[in-house]
Amino acid sequence: MNFEGTYVAMVTPLNNDGSVNEDGFRSNINYLIDNGVNGLVGAGTTGESATLNHEEHQHIIEVLVDEVDGRVETIAGTGSNSTSEALNLTKFAEDAGCDAALLITPYYNKPQQHALVNHYESIANSCDIPIIAYNVPSRTGCNIEVDTTVELAKIDGVDAIKEASGSVDKVSDIYNALLNEGLEDEFNILSGEDSLTLPIMAVGGTGVISASANVDSKRMVLMVDSILNDDYTRALELHYEMLELIRALFIESNPVPVKTAMNLMGLPSGTLREPLCEMTDENLEILKKALKNSNLI
Repeated sequence: MNFEGTYVAMVTPLNNDGSVNEDGFRSNINYLIDNGVNGLVGAGTTGESATLNHEEHQHIIEVLVDEVDGRVETIAGTGSNSTSEALNLTKFAEDAGCDAALLITPYYNKPQQHALVNHYESIANSCDIPIIAYNVPSRTGCNIEVDTTVELAKIDGVDAIKEASGSVDKVSDIYNALLNEGLEDEFNILSGEDSLTLPIMAVGGTGVISASANVDSKRMVLMVDSILNDDYTRALELHYEMLELIRALFIESNPVPVKTAMNLMGLPSGTLREPLCEMTDENLEILKKALKNSNLI
């Protein structure tokens, strides 16, 4: 499967009692589709998957597929630090009708590089749904190295990587290695760092899985589309228009600022699951200023 464009790592709206706000989730789906996104990710890390129970996790995936109804691509977050648990979630996403599954690297276990290959290969061999590997070592303590990424690209069913190591040099090395193996058209690199989306796409990336697009989807879509259409002048303008806001949206642990911004904008977001909690007053003022400067509140 080819992954290209703007995908949104959706938040999970919560009611005041901490339960999942299904109506709010459906509303956000339609809001984002109306703003031109190419796909939506449900129950990923921005969706607070670490504190969703299995029933909630599966329900979000079902609601995502139901509400989208084929209008854009649907991607389910199905990663875990347990291969068997990730496999079960991925099979559920496949049966639910998702277009793809996003699997974060196993966290805390710190599997070896060849163990990472085994992990993704085991799941790909047991499912018939396109898989996107997700590399975010700052959260997991586990980094998919360049050579390992190439090995993942050779696995039938592993079609892309969301790269959030924070290194454009690494993305360049991955793309160059894919070129040397003739795999550049079979395996996509998606930005997992919103502020680096432009440079990542400039060196071979094909899109972004974005948390900040929950808040400023229109401009993210415009920037990514501009890059795909080789209009780097417009893309650069949009990059700098969004930069203050993107930085503010990651001033504290994701998705705390994103959910706070959505509440300020009147979009369904609600509370946070502990251990996450409200922003500090100082950082909240920085976020409000960025939202005002972006004409979003």
